[in-house]
Amino acid sequence: MAAQLSEPLAHGYRLGEYVIDRRIGGGGFSMVYLAFDIDGQPVAIKEYLPGGVVKRGETGTVQPLSADKEASFRYGMKCFFEEGRALAGIRHPNVVRVLNFFRANDTVYMVMKYEQGKTLQRHIVGLKEPMRETFLRGVFIQLLNGLREVHAHKILHLDIKPSNIYIRADATPVLIDFGAARHALQHDLTAASPMYTPGFAAPEQYNQRERLGPWTDLYSVGASMYACITKVPPPPANERVVKEKLTPVGKSHAGLYSPGLLELVDSMLRLNYTERPQSVFSVQKRLIGMAEAARTQKPTLFALIKERLTREL
Repeated sequence: MAAQLSEPLAHGYRLGEYVIDRRIGGGGFSMVYLAFDIDGQPVAIKEYLPGGVVKRGETGTVQPLSADKEASFRYGMKCFFEEGRALAGIRHPNVVRVLNFFRANDTVYMVMKYEQGKTLQRHIVGLKEPMRETFLRGVFIQLLNGLREVHAHKILHLDIKPSNIYIRADATPVLIDFGAARHALQHDLTAASPMYTPGFAAPEQYNQRERLGPWTDLYSVGASMYACITKVPPPPANERVVKEKLTPVGKSHAGLYSPGLLELVDSMLRLNYTERPQSVFSVQKRLIGMAEAARTQKPTLFALIKERLTREL
């Protein structure tokens, strides 16, 4: 059964000190709007609005579809609010900046800095040739800087994927759309929207949620890097557990990217969480090492080419 979709707030709707312009995104658990504050500055506002659980009232209020969904909606809203509170304490250039969070319309809103750019997913779709390894490394080294800060605050993202990685105009990444509400609603089996994104979710997100940890987010980071390399997501983890369908990029893309990068991606996609890298720092350290090695090797490579051309002449 498809999730029942609620109407977005209308253009010009006044939400506290903000005025809604239009809907710009969202998924099964929220809607995201472009809005303007009292100074006329643009902001992004995320509204807690779980599909299949609530409906929109005439005045913009949010109401559970039925009495049996009330408890899960309230619990998810509490987690969404706490997520806003936690993220508001994080000041990092690679993590979405939460400016404000408040209750209104019987739900919760999170006000974030509005960023110019596009998602990594749109970048992948627009590529006509393989993504450059230097770009890929640069994006994920910076993104992992932000994820380290998130984990230091005892928060797991739980939904890292290319569409939740925003690339600014200067090519710096921002991690957006955290998964506290999805995690909170896991126990409500009547909710129509999945609590994970197939292909990017680790095996433990399906039925072993007591094993969630930094390695869970690292599976999703590895899956996002895999998508950058192959332009498609990995096979869903729950299907891989039954029958392995994943061709390692170390085999499928050998020669197109450095062996170290391909080996790292494959290690992050291991089904057994104990066999994956266990910390963001360990992954980031390897990527930085590859970048430094590539920089030191370039002069040597150019020298070899020059020497060969000199001999041929």
